[in-house]
Amino acid sequence: MQIYPFRALRYNTGKVELSDVVTQPYDKISPSMQQAYYDRSPYNLIRVILGKREASDTDAENVYTRAAASLQDWRKAAVLVEEREPALFGYAQRYTVPGTGEMRERRGLICLGHLYDYAEEVVYRHEQTLSKPKSDRLSLFKATRAYCEQIYMLYSDPAFTVENLVFGNKSGEPTVAPDETVTDEYGVVHSVWKVTNPHVLNLLVGALQDKKLIIADGHHRYETSTTYARERAAELGVPDTTQQSGKTQHTAGDADESPSNDADLHTGPQLPAPPFPEAAMMMTLVNTDAPGITILPTHRIVYGLKDFSPEALLQRAAEFFDISTVETKAAAAGSDAENVEGVVERTAPLNGTDGVAFLAVMKDGTHLLRAKADAIDAALQHVPPRQRSMDVVQLHRLVLEQLLDLTPESIRNQENLRYLRSAEDAAAQVSRGEADIAFLIKPVTLDQMKEVSLSGEVMPQKSTDFYPKLLSGLAFYALD
Repeated sequence: MQIYPFRALRYNTGKVELSDVVTQPYDKISPSMQQAYYDRSPYNLIRVILGKREASDTDAENVYTRAAASLQDWRKAAVLVEEREPALFGYAQRYTVPGTGEMRERRGLICLGHLYDYAEEVVYRHEQTLSKPKSDRLSLFKATRAYCEQIYMLYSDPAFTVENLVFGNKSGEPTVAPDETVTDEYGVVHSVWKVTNPHVLNLLVGALQDKKLIIADGHHRYETSTTYARERAAELGVPDTTQQSGKTQHTAGDADESPSNDADLHTGPQLPAPPFPEAAMMMTLVNTDAPGITILPTHRIVYGLKDFSPEALLQRAAEFFDISTVETKAAAAGSDAENVEGVVERTAPLNGTDGVAFLAVMKDGTHLLRAKADAIDAALQHVPPRQRSMDVVQLHRLVLEQLLDLTPESIRNQENLRYLRSAEDAAAQVSRGEADIAFLIKPVTLDQMKEVSLSGEVMPQKSTDFYPKLLSGLAFYALD
């Protein structure tokens, strides 16, 4: 993987409080969060990454043009300022694993990463994507000409080269203080270290040169950016660098590059730069061999089924699963949501079950489904062997598609399906009559995800929920 240092735009903390302007990633922002961000500061990044749409919007004035105008105004007012020299950024997130008291720290490297077509076998995906989100992100990117959010990428390095160069060690207390630290609304502490020493920068570039990357979060944005890189190469009359592995390194200061990559102000060893600005995007790279990675389950809520019968579903499912009823405490009187103690009790049988299993929460009660391996293997012969033994794949390909007769298209369009991280909220939707079934599942493991991804396969959408999310607004890559 070819990475590049860059002259980032960053919030000027002499003019704004960082906690007032940064946000969660755009696709994790609810309407209430959006309003809260709007209220927090006139310079909050929400106005760029997920602005409010207006009934009066036109082709000339809309959410995308307002985003571009906000960025331009903030740069003119020095609310956003450009670094004087190219840099890479160490990034650490200290957090409590949800539902436990365990503290972890995940470390990464914010950089520009070259954009490769999947066929080049440098960058791998693990989930399917939809066209609508890609169209939205492309429109925003073309209007703003800037990356305000990183995508989350995984690589393997048992030697912990990046961690040792940036932090001084792989998991102990960093040997130098961070440049900035901010705590988000989930209590996650985000810290950033700027690395500008050209010798260290080149060591980091070299350390990642032979690495393959897996997209953890950001599939839609990566594919959007790769498509645009190909378009821009054609417009500029230059080679399509998404299909030229190993032939992408240029020297900073070359013609036709973004100011964010211009290293002319810096003396010393030459640093690599993208062949043209659109050939790279902003990423955070995280080592899968380092401690700190957490994957949470994403539960499935099925609603709007015609003539749904819990008894009929259980009868059909009995061919493929051993089914037992789980006794749970009733929800608190007068409460829409189940109490936490009841949820813990309900999910305990799932977490204590080896092999493939999930819980089906329905009006008639909660049922534990444990896979009959031979029956499922026979029913899923059309599914790649390495995926047949995965909980989320069996749920989608067998239960949702075959037993509940949901089509793959309706699942992709979420016509009868919602996704939730919280088991409590998922069960509450059934209690309130807003859903027919809540399927509570175990998380995909990191090893499962790596095996599927590196083999060139994809899992169902929202198979993984990496926690915590990368904070948006810590650095920007401006193409102009």
